[in-house]
Formats: sequence, structure tokens, C-alpha cells
Amino acid sequence: MNAFFFHTDLGFLILTVLKTLAVVVPLLVGVAYLTYFERKVMGAIQLRKGPNVTGPFGLWQPFADALKMMFKETIFPAGADRVLFTLAPMITFGLAVTAWAVIPVNNGWAVANINVGILYLFAISSLGVYGIIIAGWASNSKYAFLGALRSAAQMVSYEVSMGFVIVTVLICAGSLNLNDIVLAQRHLWYAIPLFPMFIIFFISGIAETNRAPFDLAEGETEIVAGFFVEYSAMTFALFFLGEYANMILVSAMTTLLFLGGWLSPLPFVPFTLVPGVIWFLVKILICLFVFVWVRATLPRLRYDQLMSLGWKVFLPLSLAWLVITAGFLEIFGLLPHA
Repeated sequence: MNAFFFHTDLGFLILTVLKTLAVVVPLLVGVAYLTYFERKVMGAIQLRKGPNVTGPFGLWQPFADALKMMFKETIFPAGADRVLFTLAPMITFGLAVTAWAVIPVNNGWAVANINVGILYLFAISSLGVYGIIIAGWASNSKYAFLGALRSAAQMVSYEVSMGFVIVTVLICAGSLNLNDIVLAQRHLWYAIPLFPMFIIFFISGIAETNRAPFDLAEGETEIVAGFFVEYSAMTFALFFLGEYANMILVSAMTTLLFLGGWLSPLPFVPFTLVPGVIWFLVKILICLFVFVWVRATLPRLRYDQLMSLGWKVFLPLSLAWLVITAGFLEIFGLLPHA
């Protein structure tokens, strides 16, 4: 009996490890080539070539950048807390990867298909601020600390609106399970009836990831690159990878909550012809293109404009739309029963 349980637990452990690798390895490759994708798209927008020397069409550029970072020296500022200084980028990158445990890339294809997946995601995204605060404090630099405070205030401000948006989606779907939320959009993607919430969520996601035009935490003209100004080599690379992994995560959440996840936008196309995972990846790529497009197009906001948008526009609008949606579903008897 003990041998049976041992083999059962071992098999479950091996299966979990394989499922984790099946998510993490493509994610790391995707993060590497997202940098290439961004530089190419911005190059086209700004009428220049982008990476085009390292390998055919510059395709080996991400690996060249990774090798450069691996062989550079990690410099610790005088007076810095070395343990926390090293731990901060690990926390940021680790959380960005850990969040993918509950992301279903197809029907039932998730490392952990738990019933409270959306709460897990919200909890992980809320913890991301700790890595930034620790980095700013442990660097023993006034510029890094100011950048960390800016980023913390920004992330907390926009998480409130994102929370109301997520609650609105949950009311419509009647479930906290991400797989069920996608299946609830079989007939109509939530981006259509909840269009204002879709826009608020995506823009808040841009602010959450500290991307332009909300990159106030990295304001080079004011605070010299913000909370990671003292970082170099692989510690800087982990922050860099964490930011791009979070971009992919926000795009995946937008796809799952509003764009039907792996569901085909063309009902007449057979599922066997275009697998659901392909549709899921295509939708993520479209969201990532908008991330890059916004960065290449819009100037950085002032900090007061950033906070006013979050607290005076997004918060009341998301709260009002939540009340309207709940009232509409209650009046017409459309509230789903979880």
C-alpha cells in the first residue's frame, strides 16, 4: 500500500514538473523574442530597421543580449543591503512566472485548474510591488527609493480599478475559475457588452507594468531610471525579464477575461483546423502589439495626470459600470448561479 502511494505521488510530481516546464520554457523564449518584436515594431514605426545584424534578420539578438548580461559583473552599491538587493529582482521575476500556473492556454490546459484562479492572479499581481519596494530601499540610493515609491503608488492606484473590472466579469460569468470564464464567452465575448471595462482593464494593465506612457517609475529625465538604477548584469536582466513577462501576463488576462481566450473569433472555422492554443497566442500577440504601439506613439504623462486618471476617472467609471452591470443582470434575471 505504501509503495502504491509512493508511486502515485511520484507520478503526480513528475507530471506537475513536466506541465510546469511546458509553460515556463515557452514563456522564457517568448519573453526573449518579445524584446526582438518590440524593437522591430518600434523600428518600423520610427522608420528604421531595428535589430538586423546578429543572425538572419537579427533573430539571434535576444540570445546575444542574454550572453552579454550573463558575463557582465554584478556591481553592489556602497552601503547596499546585498541580500535584499539580490533578492528583489528574483521576487519580481519569480512572481511573473508563478502567475502562469493558473493560466489556461486551451480548454483544461493549465498547470493548476483551480476554482479560485482569478483570486490567485490578483494576489500574485498585488505581491509584485514588494520586489520594487525592496529594490528601491536596498539600493541605498535616493533616486532608486523615489522610483520605488512612485511605482508602488502607481501600482496600488490602478489595482483598485482592475479589481472592480474583474468583479464585473465574475458577476457575468458566475465563476472564479478562468476556464469557466472563457467558456461563458462562447456566444459573446465580454469585450463587447463590457467595452468600457475592457479599455479600463487594458490601460490599467499598462500602468501596472510601468510601461509608457505610464513609466513614471523609470523617468530618466527626473529620477535617472528609477528603482533599478543601481542594478547591472543578471540582476538588471531579471527586472527586465520580469517586466516583459508581466506584459505577456496582462495580455493573457485580457484575452481570458474579455477576448474569449482560446475560442475562435470565426465560428465557421473548424476547431481541428486552427487549435484553440493558436487563437490564444494570436490574441496575446495583438495585445502585445498595442503595448508597443502605445509606447512608440504617446509621450510620458506627468505624475499628477497619472494619479488623476486612476483615481478620478477609472475608479468612479469602473465602480459605476459594476453597479450598472449588476443591476441589469438582476432586473432581467440573468445573474448566473455559481
